[in-house]
Amino acid sequence: MREARPLETSIEALLADSAYEGHPLRQPLADLYAECQAQLHRLERITSISDQYQTAAREVNLSLSQRYGKHLRQLEKLVRITDRYQSMMRELNVALKEASATDALTGLGNRRMLMEQLKSEVARWERMRRPFAIAIADIDHFKEVNDTYGHEGGDKVLTEIAQILKSGMREYDCCGRWGGEEFLIVLPEATAYDAGSIIERLRHAIETSDIQLENKLVPLSASFGIAEYFPGETISDLINRADAAMYAAKRAGRNRHETSRKD
Repeated sequence: MREARPLETSIEALLADSAYEGHPLRQPLADLYAECQAQLHRLERITSISDQYQTAAREVNLSLSQRYGKHLRQLEKLVRITDRYQSMMRELNVALKEASATDALTGLGNRRMLMEQLKSEVARWERMRRPFAIAIADIDHFKEVNDTYGHEGGDKVLTEIAQILKSGMREYDCCGRWGGEEFLIVLPEATAYDAGSIIERLRHAIETSDIQLENKLVPLSASFGIAEYFPGETISDLINRADAAMYAAKRAGRNRHETSRKD
């Protein structure tokens, strides 16, 4: 019996990971993996049967070089099939990982990706003591958009604002959909003061956007809460401070940003 290749082990681990339950690419990957395994098993059986038959029927007449050439061709064919299978598995593996970190509606990163980014920034701070900040954005009066234009209209607003945020950030900033009408922005190499300037630019871009629904210009705005990472606090602490600052911006009249101050 052939040994499992590292890629097969990786695919089996991905399929067994409960984090991917319900993912649209998981079942196609499982089906393709099962089919490829079945085909490889059939090929091994056919090769074995063929070898036995050829040995019994032609061993007297075949020279050593002829038999060697035949087995070599069989082996080359098996290698080509296996290589194609491995290539498909790698491509599907990459696609699955990318999809598992992407919000299907907006195309931005999802909560899973954002948490990984935050862990990376905390680790970078611990190594290099470089500042970073985050901001949580919440679309103002989003429920009214859904009530007036339906969920399809709400989805269009989310998609448009996602593109505004993405195009207005610095090249190395990271933005993703945090949930519902909320977005989270990770700002490396930024203090709270630096983040304020960046977020104000994004806020203004949303306020002056020309998003239309049912041929009507829809006035939109967003409230932002900013928090700079401080040593010793957890990622949850950081997010909670940014969230509290965002709600403070809501209470102060919306369409503005507020910054959390460490007590």
